[in-house]
Order: sequence, then structure tokens, then C-alpha cells
Amino acid sequence: MIRLWDHGPMQVRELQALYDEPQPHVNTLATLVKILEEKGFVGHKALTARCFQYFARISREEYKGGTLANVVGKFFGHSYLNAVSSLVRSEKISVDELKELIKEVEQNHK
Repeated sequence: MIRLWDHGPMQVRELQALYDEPQPHVNTLATLVKILEEKGFVGHKALTARCFQYFARISREEYKGGTLANVVGKFFGHSYLNAVSSLVRSEKISVDELKELIKEVEQNHK
């Protein structure tokens, strides 16, 4: 997804060229692109009968939001409070950061 967002529409071989060595096999990338397309993240346009150009169908922000919702749903019982509480307990977020978050939430609801 990142490469499609950064470089725009491209064919699988063009996508492959963006990887460092050892590059993933073109069939592997084609499979990944197909899976992303089935999930609605990627679309394609036929250039010829057997040649397709792929493009991102959703923005980075839409993708991030969906991914976060999926993690919170699977691991925290669909509770963002449980997710933040877990971060506090494991000291991944400081009290100052939490206060800043609360301030931001309050400002967004005014």
C-alpha cells in the first residue's frame, strides 16, 4: 500500500522494481495485490488483455483508521478505553501524554 500511495498507479513489475534485493517474486506480489484488491484496498485498470495497472482505492488515513479499529476490536473487546488502559499499564504512554490526549479530545468535542 505504501508504494502505491507514494508512487501512484503501477503494474506489478513496476512495484517489484521498487523493492531492494532480494526482490520478492512477481507472483508473490501479484498474489498480495490480489488479496488487497479483494479487501477493497486496491483497484485495477486493464491496460491490455493481460496487463493491469493497480492503484490505491483508500487513503492512508482511511487505512490507518480501519487497521486501528480492527486491532481494538480483536484484542481489546472493541473498547478504545481498554486499549489506552493497556498502554498506560505497560508504560507505553506517559501521564503527560495521556493528559495531552485528554486535552485534545476535549478540544475536538467543543
